[in-house]
Amino acid sequence: MLKEIVISLQAYYHTHRFIIKHRLWKWILIPGLIYAVLFCVGIYLFYISSSSAIEFMLQKSGIEEWIKNSWLSFLLIFAQIILNLILLLFYFSLFKYLFLIIGSPLFAYLSEKTESIIEGKEYPFSFKQLMKDMIRGIKLALRNMLWQTVYTVSILILSFIPIIGWVTPLLALLVECYYLGFSMLDYSCERNKLSTAQSIGFIGRHKGLAIGNGMVFYLMHFIPILGWLLAPSYAVIAATISLYNAKTEGLINVSGKINL
Repeated sequence: MLKEIVISLQAYYHTHRFIIKHRLWKWILIPGLIYAVLFCVGIYLFYISSSSAIEFMLQKSGIEEWIKNSWLSFLLIFAQIILNLILLLFYFSLFKYLFLIIGSPLFAYLSEKTESIIEGKEYPFSFKQLMKDMIRGIKLALRNMLWQTVYTVSILILSFIPIIGWVTPLLALLVECYYLGFSMLDYSCERNKLSTAQSIGFIGRHKGLAIGNGMVFYLMHFIPILGWLLAPSYAVIAATISLYNAKTEGLINVSGKINL
């Protein structure tokens, strides 16, 4: 898995050079502008609602009254910080899936265009195929959102446990990275004639490619404005390049039967 993560990380460097060489900036900036606006709106909604949500959870659980005047009160402060981080990831997750659903036609096309340039062959445009890809992308996004919500709620419960709860933000981040990379890799899996079930099984056996892709996507958000503009399209292209590089290095063999 470590080697697959490295391949995903290297793919972002190749992505930047690839975009410059083939002049793909218009396919980067259009979805990037939409994403940046939605991202700012999402962060604002998180800011005005997260404190109320945390206060509600602490009151209902009874933890706040139990340790408010005890020497364990410092744990309450730490727990609030942990909960804020987990809720931020959860908000970001919901926002991400909304954007993946909205942008699925463009991302499917961008992934196809990337592979077309790499392999030097044309994929004829088909509106019927585009609609099929869009429906598949939406279904997969909803499926991943459901499973990620289950994992996030479980992690949220663990966050109330002292000491053990301190590592829960890292667990939530790894889950988030995996499912983000999953969505980006699926565009290439679909082109290789993998069904949804086959794609789920295939990416599940190559988690490193998904986690590595999602990790860089998150890191790009620490670069205000520019990072938000570039992150979504870079992630799609990098996922396509990483899967292609893994195939050429013999690490994986993508086919309808998934012969690994």
